[in-house]
Amino acid sequence: MSWLTDTLTSTLGRKVIMSLTGLFLILFLVVHLAGNLQLITDPTGEAFNVYAHTMANNPLIQVVSIGNFFFILLHIITSIMLTMKNKKARGVNYSVGGKSSTWASRNMGALGTVILIFLVVHLKGFWFKSKSGQLEMIEYGGVEYGDLYGVVNAAYSNIWYTLFYVVCMGLMAFHLSHGFQSAFQTLGLNHKKYTPIIKGVGKVFSIVIPIAFAIIPIWMFAQNA
Repeated sequence: MSWLTDTLTSTLGRKVIMSLTGLFLILFLVVHLAGNLQLITDPTGEAFNVYAHTMANNPLIQVVSIGNFFFILLHIITSIMLTMKNKKARGVNYSVGGKSSTWASRNMGALGTVILIFLVVHLKGFWFKSKSGQLEMIEYGGVEYGDLYGVVNAAYSNIWYTLFYVVCMGLMAFHLSHGFQSAFQTLGLNHKKYTPIIKGVGKVFSIVIPIAFAIIPIWMFAQNA
């Protein structure tokens, strides 16, 4: 198994890990957005609360959730290791490229740090409350559910939290704009016919997904204003 250890601890191996975990997290964003859109499609909050309850009590979803946290940590740790190794070797950041490099590619570390801060704040405000029994209970059809919608609605009634969320989604767009196509490039999926398509899909994805996420707190804040 030494070949596997050598591969995973090499620069190329770590870049592959970054790519695979990044693609998994990109897929997670799509699934997470689909669930969160229920915050605005049903303003009563029932659909979102039932959805949140189902997700929290489905064994398969819980396994996937643990895997998701693992991949987030692995993505972060690998990124830090690559950055430190590259600084030591060349005295520059991992994300720095040539003159043709984009602003996003040159600042992936900083963008990732802001997204990590956002993630911690986000989890503390919503996930932790749902897991620590701090939710008020609400009844639908004789069944009690935790009122996570009420917690989210209260958070998005705050202009500062709403602005913080929207700004972070803007920064995530830049992070995705480079990360999406970089992941495929690292995995060797380069072709003169398909690479432009991948780049195009990446650009659309990096714009549409963050905007869709940002619309949710903006819409909810407007409803409560």
